[in-house]
Amino acid sequence: MQKTSMPQPKGFRYEEREDGVALITLARPEKLNALTFEIYGELRDLFAQLSRRDEVRAVVITGEGRAFCSGGDVHEIIGPLTQMEMPELLAFTRMTCDLVKNIRTLKKPVIAALNGTTAGAGAAIALACDLRVAAAGSKIAFLFVKVGLAGADMGAAYLLPRYVGLAKATELLMFGDPVTAEEALAMGLHNAVVPQDEVLPRALEWAARLAKGPTFALGVTKELLDEQQHQSLLGALDSEARAQAICMQTRDFHEAYEAFVSKREPRFSGK
Repeated sequence: MQKTSMPQPKGFRYEEREDGVALITLARPEKLNALTFEIYGELRDLFAQLSRRDEVRAVVITGEGRAFCSGGDVHEIIGPLTQMEMPELLAFTRMTCDLVKNIRTLKKPVIAALNGTTAGAGAAIALACDLRVAAAGSKIAFLFVKVGLAGADMGAAYLLPRYVGLAKATELLMFGDPVTAEEALAMGLHNAVVPQDEVLPRALEWAARLAKGPTFALGVTKELLDEQQHQSLLGALDSEARAQAICMQTRDFHEAYEAFVSKREPRFSGK
């Protein structure tokens, strides 16, 4: 069963499931789920709102049809951008970056279920997620340079080297060529590659497993994974010591101990 308790946006569907997982489905299959200005804004706002929805403990984002997301709609975004002045352009690019910021700062796991073509802004959104499950034979491309834009867009130049290394990230962002899911898995970009009809079930399975876990501790883990990219070893050790001390005060930590002593499965509450 599933429940939906938020107004439905345009361009994608939002569902809240009984297992604590929120499912976002990009729903413009005839356009390969290309993004519009409105969809960008609604996705940005949705990820901000999810931080305040305690009933949501993990998130999956996927696409309808044969694409995850092909990037910005040529007619509804690319064309209008060529007519804008700098203030409008900067407002747009900051909005796209705010979407990535809201995904990364959401202290809940976010899984991308890459059911098909993933390109441009779609690749950047997938990159911003914590885990990626991709369909066998599908492709991902950071093709910003193909349209005369910097490969450094929506956090790609920050995040991609952390998954695949600087040399490979430079190659992917400068050439903009697509790579298969299998290649992406081998280089460490994807976490799993499965048959197309197993992509969403696998992502939902992972999300449900994480939703049952100690979500406060998972949120701290996500925060430190980003934060420690900038720290020295000594700074990282200090951050981790503080984080663990905080986690040791949570109900989940005490529940884990009591469950172990009682020889039962823990019942985590995320508090």
